[in-house]
Amino acid sequence: MPTFNEEVSTAPSSRDRGSANFASASTIDDVDRRIIEALQRDGRRPYGSIAKDIGVSEAAVRRRVQRLRDNDIMQVVAVTDPLKLGFAREALVGIRVHGDVRIVADKLAAIDECNYVVMCAGSFDILAEIVAASDDALVHLLNDAIRSIPGVTEVESFLYLKLTKQTFTWGTR
Repeated sequence: MPTFNEEVSTAPSSRDRGSANFASASTIDDVDRRIIEALQRDGRRPYGSIAKDIGVSEAAVRRRVQRLRDNDIMQVVAVTDPLKLGFAREALVGIRVHGDVRIVADKLAAIDECNYVVMCAGSFDILAEIVAASDDALVHLLNDAIRSIPGVTEVESFLYLKLTKQTFTWGTR
């Protein structure tokens, strides 16, 4: 059975990035940050234990965690290494676009195998992380799913050989 780490991601979900509904960092106070830090160290840590450490009630921790989750400020998830779970390929894909980058990014985000899509500045307009079950599945994703999106002009793939570090503890620095 593969091992996994339970971590807290402070990234908003894809549906609310850039949305007026997304709560800004200014709505997070020191108590919220300390709760997030505790959950980043151990996502299964009991609320009572967190409450005792930071000097608030367990009910306050429960309410704050729920608010942070409801506002898509954080998620408590099991973070895995897809290559250790039996997926044959994981890759970062650089994509150049002619036209509205947002439309292409939305189409990429709708592809199940794309677990991370970001519009960026630099030599690529979009970076997407994809996980494929096999080499054939990767070829299908690149040729049939990604390159066929209107506006995509160039695609460059960077295959992951080994995951050396994966952490999400940057959220409260």
